[in-house]
Amino acid sequence: MRFIRSLLVLSWMVVTVIPVASLLVIGSFIVSSERVWWWFGVSWLKGAIWVTKYIGGVNYRVRGEEYLPDKDDDQRIILCPKHQSTWETFFFPSMTPHPLAYVFKKELLQIPFFGWALARLEMVHIDRSAGNDAWAKVAAMGEKLMDRGKWMIMFPEGTRTERGIQGGYKTGASRLAIATDASIIPIAVASGRCWPRRSFWLNPGVIDVSIGPPITPKPGQSSADLMREVEIWIEAEMRIIDPEAYPENTVTSF
Repeated sequence: MRFIRSLLVLSWMVVTVIPVASLLVIGSFIVSSERVWWWFGVSWLKGAIWVTKYIGGVNYRVRGEEYLPDKDDDQRIILCPKHQSTWETFFFPSMTPHPLAYVFKKELLQIPFFGWALARLEMVHIDRSAGNDAWAKVAAMGEKLMDRGKWMIMFPEGTRTERGIQGGYKTGASRLAIATDASIIPIAVASGRCWPRRSFWLNPGVIDVSIGPPITPKPGQSSADLMREVEIWIEAEMRIIDPEAYPENTVTSF
């Protein structure tokens, strides 16, 4: 049954992404990228979460939504979620009151249709091997996009980690927060229990999402110390929302 559920969800995504991405690309030459994002991008992402829930059997519950500023709040926000699966990359843009701009590796642009649509949206694709040039692009575009009302979303571990594993937290998001006077919202996500890393094999169940209070850079605070605050909150919360993934004898770095 799990195989059939997973196959149906994957089939829906593959079949629908082609016409939706095509419409988004065509529409982006006619109207603003923000409009096509809401019309096509967010609609498809909501559909993906719906299909994953009602066909794949993967439900979710969220706490801490009160920490997300409302749509009329113009403060600069950087979301920093735990990253265990594809699920959260679909979920957050489908539920936040502001349009999101991901910082992602440029290789994703090469994916047919999906990548082409990404290229037409106002997001930040970087060459990870470019070092300081990549950071300069994130800083410049991040400030520009946040000034236009978008929230940035950056996975602090850089890539998906296995359930129960703590990856290395990088300072990109905290550097951007300090440079632009933005607040970071840490988010714990236990998606690995239902949608494992690098897999489309779904395990029916519930994904817990816990949104933390905004963390604002203090005067003179370093990017490393700011990211440390984010890391401590997320990793402590992960052990609350997914305790079976973290045995008592697990050695942590905080």
